[in-house]
Amino acid sequence: MNDSTTTRPVVLDLWCELQCSDCHSALDDVRALRARYGDRLELRLRHFPLEKHRHAYAAAQAAEEAVDQGQGWPYVEAVLARTEELAAGGEPVLLRIARDLGLDAEEFDTALIDGRHLLIVDADQAEGKAIGVTGTPTYVIDGERLDGGRSQEGLRERIEEIADRLLADDGA
Repeated sequence: MNDSTTTRPVVLDLWCELQCSDCHSALDDVRALRARYGDRLELRLRHFPLEKHRHAYAAAQAAEEAVDQGQGWPYVEAVLARTEELAAGGEPVLLRIARDLGLDAEEFDTALIDGRHLLIVDADQAEGKAIGVTGTPTYVIDGERLDGGRSQEGLRERIEEIADRLLADDGA
C-alpha cells in the first residue's frame, strides 16, 4: 500500500499569551506560515499566561471557548489585535470580541465564571514550564524550542527550514 498521499502535517506548537505585544507582532509570521503550508502545518496554540498581564488567564480561557465554538484562530487574532484595549478593559473586551465574531458571548461569560477551560490552560502552562518556556511567543517544532520573546528575527525562516526538511523526509 502506498501512503505517500497521507503525509502527516508538521506540528508547530506556539506558546502564546493573548495580552502580549510580542505575540501580537508574531501574527504576521503565523499568517505567513499558514499561507505557505496550509494543512501541511498543524499550528497548535498553547497557553502561557504571564502573571504580569492581569487579563491573560481569562483571555486564554476565552480562547478555548472560541475553539469550542469553532472560531479559535479568528478569536485569538482578534484578541491579539486589541492587546491594549484588553489591558485597559479586561473581561468585557473578551465578550465584546466574541460578539463581534458572532459567537455566543453569554456562553463565554459562563465559561469564564465556571472555569470549564482551566485544566487546558493550566496543563499548557505546566508543559511549557517543563520544557523551558519562559516568555512568549515561544515556538516548538520537531523538538526545537525557538524563543520569540527575545526577538522575532529569523524565527520564521528557521521554522520554514525545519518544516521543509520534515515534509521532505515524510514524503520520501
